[in-house]
Order: sequence, then C-alpha cells, then structure tokens
Amino acid sequence: MAKGTVEIDTARCKGCELCVVACPTDVLALSQTFNSKGYYYAQMAKPDECIGCAGCGYVCPDACITVYKQK
Repeated sequence: MAKGTVEIDTARCKGCELCVVACPTDVLALSQTFNSKGYYYAQMAKPDECIGCAGCGYVCPDACITVYKQK
C-alpha cells in the first residue's frame, strides 16, 4: 500500500475544513491553536494513516496543501 504525507501552509490556512471532510482515512483535523490570522488551521492528526490520495489538496480553495506519495 502507498504511504503519503501532507504539508500544509498553516499561515495561509483559514480552517474551512474542506480537506478534513475530503480525507477518506480521517488523517486531517483542525488544530487546537490559532495561526497568525486567528484561524484554527488543518493539521495531520493521524499521519501514519495517510495514503497520499491528494483529495485534500484538490479541494483546498487556497492551495495551502501539498501531498507527497511514497511507494
């Protein structure tokens, strides 16, 4: 099975949660802390379960997410 990792630009994330909803393995969640703009930002809550599908990156309206996939 493929393994993935998600890199999120937390300074630009506005916490819309579209990526959280789009993740089929529930890897992403909103943080408990604010970014510099006052938003709860997305983060990897379960990094070991990421499959690198990039669904989160496709739905992010601000292009804050980069997905890397490893074999």
